[in-house]
Amino acid sequence: MKKALKIIGIILVVLIILVFLAPILFKGPIERSIKKSINNNVNATVSWEKLDLSLYKSFPDALVTLRNLSVVNKEPFAGDTLASGEEIRLSMDIPQLFKSGDEPLSINELILNRAFINVKVDSLGNANYDIAKESTSTAQDTTSSDGGLSLDVQHYEINDSRINYLDEASKTYLRLSEFNHKGTGDFSASTTTLETTSTGLISFEMDSVNYLKNHKLKLDADFELDLENQKYTFLENEAYINQLPLTFNGFVKINENNNEIDLTFKTPSSDFKNFLAVIPETYAKNLDGVDTTGDFMLNGIIKGVIDETHIPTLDISVKSDNASFKFAELPKRVENIHIDALLKNETGIVADTYLNLDKLNFKIDQDVFSATGNFKNLTENMLVNLAVNGTLNLGHLEQAYPLDLDMDLNGILKANFTTNFDMNSIEKERYQNVKSNGKASITNFKYVSPEIPNDVNIAKASLNFNSTKVNLEEMQITSGQTDANVSGSLENLMGYMFSDQDLKGRFNVQSNTFSLNDFMIASAEAKPGTGQKTRTTPASKEEAIKIPSFLDARLDFTANKVLYDNLTLNNAKGTLIIKDETARLENITSNIFGGNIAINGNVSTKNATPTFDMKLGLNSIDIVQSFNGMEIIQNLAPIAKALQGNLNTTLNLKGNLTKDLTPIMASLAGDAFAQILDAKVDSEKMPLLSRLDGSLDFINLDNLNLKDLQTNLTFSDGNINLKPFDFDVKGIKVTAGGSHSFENVMNYHLDLNIPAKYLGSEVGGQLAKLSATEIESMNVNLPIGLSGSFDNPNININTKQAVQELTQRIIEVQKDKAIESTKDKIKDFIDKNTNPEGNTNTTPQDSTGATPNTTKEKDREDKIKEAAGNVLKDLFGKGKNKDKN
Repeated sequence: MKKALKIIGIILVVLIILVFLAPILFKGPIERSIKKSINNNVNATVSWEKLDLSLYKSFPDALVTLRNLSVVNKEPFAGDTLASGEEIRLSMDIPQLFKSGDEPLSINELILNRAFINVKVDSLGNANYDIAKESTSTAQDTTSSDGGLSLDVQHYEINDSRINYLDEASKTYLRLSEFNHKGTGDFSASTTTLETTSTGLISFEMDSVNYLKNHKLKLDADFELDLENQKYTFLENEAYINQLPLTFNGFVKINENNNEIDLTFKTPSSDFKNFLAVIPETYAKNLDGVDTTGDFMLNGIIKGVIDETHIPTLDISVKSDNASFKFAELPKRVENIHIDALLKNETGIVADTYLNLDKLNFKIDQDVFSATGNFKNLTENMLVNLAVNGTLNLGHLEQAYPLDLDMDLNGILKANFTTNFDMNSIEKERYQNVKSNGKASITNFKYVSPEIPNDVNIAKASLNFNSTKVNLEEMQITSGQTDANVSGSLENLMGYMFSDQDLKGRFNVQSNTFSLNDFMIASAEAKPGTGQKTRTTPASKEEAIKIPSFLDARLDFTANKVLYDNLTLNNAKGTLIIKDETARLENITSNIFGGNIAINGNVSTKNATPTFDMKLGLNSIDIVQSFNGMEIIQNLAPIAKALQGNLNTTLNLKGNLTKDLTPIMASLAGDAFAQILDAKVDSEKMPLLSRLDGSLDFINLDNLNLKDLQTNLTFSDGNINLKPFDFDVKGIKVTAGGSHSFENVMNYHLDLNIPAKYLGSEVGGQLAKLSATEIESMNVNLPIGLSGSFDNPNININTKQAVQELTQRIIEVQKDKAIESTKDKIKDFIDKNTNPEGNTNTTPQDSTGATPNTTKEKDREDKIKEAAGNVLKDLFGKGKNKDKN
């Protein structure tokens, strides 16, 4: 007995050791076997980061865990990820681990955690989930040499996962997020019952129309699975969409060439509370304690086949008669509610699907509102026929329903209009095919929200619908200091509302005072129809002001006064065109700074960094006012701080803007022309001028008159370059040029053409060698370098260079005078020695042919040469003679 126990003990120890060593010993072969089995069965790239094997966590089964699994498609969806998962756990019998890659694996349990499944069907009908390889087995050969996965699953789970489904042909998009699903059944049997539980958030969009968005979904359902015939039948079930309960009956059957469906669903009760449950929970709040009367019923039949040309027939109706509801904490009741809507398809052809809204009525106090219409050809060129009639006090909405809004609704809305159009005409802007008639108006509307600086009050706004346009007959608006009367037309209101188009219009705006500061708000705009709400927040340095992307509008405006920041523009008029997140200003004129301004250009917030490109023409403006009011002038011409007078200037500038649309000075590029009409200098207001004035005794800058001075400058990369220009200061010609930066660092040079007498003390007694006339007529250049900053300048007056130039000039004058004097002496000497006796008669020749006075003449010539040599020696050789002596 002891021997037997010992043997059993040894066997148990060996088994335990094997249990712990098996994952190490067999992990590699098992991983290769699983990969081979998968590759034999799918036309996709399947990979994982790590495989773990355990024989004790799910004993007596083996547990294989694949971490960071991915399934990547091949053609025609090459590179697309079909599925990925943080973890997939496969539980199977231990003998399954030792099968070769050519034998099928049987899995008992499958658990998928934190997965993303991306299902896509393209416009040609190709599905990215169709990755199973065709079997090579025949009817006579039931054993496949390719291997496979046998899903003899007893239990499976999908936890905290996300599933997307996109059908490009039908423009259908379904998304399940925060999805959890569990199922228990015996898949090894030909017929079994599958018990499932599902929860998640569901969104559904079809042909750009959003029907569900993050609605809560819950489904507890039992299915009868006929695996041999691929028929799946609903048994006991209950579903919730938000808080709306639904029950289903029927089946879905997968055939070789099509799918067959026969389903009915309905609300299990007719309580009108079911209607309120359809509303997203964010807005529905708590329905406990809501008093309701009347009924609400949802019934649907979906029956038929699904193939390349057909869909199931549809008959889905929503009805409510004489219903009402009232929330306990609110004073108003919504009553006389009538709903009659039908979604139907009788042929199985998708284009024949239509929606009838035969009745939608409700009443709050004495306000009655109703709408009727029908929508045909839903999936192709939808035909819309809609009629709206009624009066609604917007302030009653929050008193009847607990809306969660960041604003207060108020005002009286009245509408009585019909519209008839097809979507192709809207999308192709064939507005002549839109037939609309009627009116809509709102009065005493006040928009109050913490997200904008001031209340927006609309005393009255009225729209007139006609066959081609919607005319805004009038709109009286006030906000803060702003008042405006607006009229105009909307070209495509229906396209904006139904087809995700930009809102197009042309408006005339008249205002007594228009303050841009009243509307300086930052916004995260989203184009209508994208499923994202627009949001506006107060402007700040951290948030970007955006030009709305959905506006395509032209505004012709006049305003007695426009306020922006600290600027006041009077008698403003012009045109503002908004399109493609760009505001273009055309022929804007206004009075400002005692003169007038003309503006043309644009501002764009389309890119991450806003940009602008402007041309400004300012005429006869006051220099002091413009310097104090415009930062650009402070940076381009800091010296204007010391000027008093008027100027004309033209600025061409472009660059980047901050998030609150303030120019970034370092990014500016452009050029400017300035003409000072009449200006005087107050050097005490600018340290540069004050120090320069104190350094030059012969100039008083306070008496400087700059009338008609003209200059040009260019700027880029944070530097302003001044083209050299000339001006006159009390007879002194000054040439100025150079550059400075927006950081106020300057590098300028001045050349002053000054009279020589101003340098008398610098050149000693040399000027005394000149006559008074010569001194008065002699000028010399005095270079001056300016560096540092305008408030703390460095002034370099290059007197040495001026003195050297003046000295050289004096020497040249003295040489010229000496040469002239020498010429006169030579001439006098020659005259005296050429004819000393004053006799000009000729002398008779002797017998040899020579004149009697030849010897005397020769002697005189020698004396003349000697005398000339002595004069030149005196002129050019004095210094040498002095040195020799």
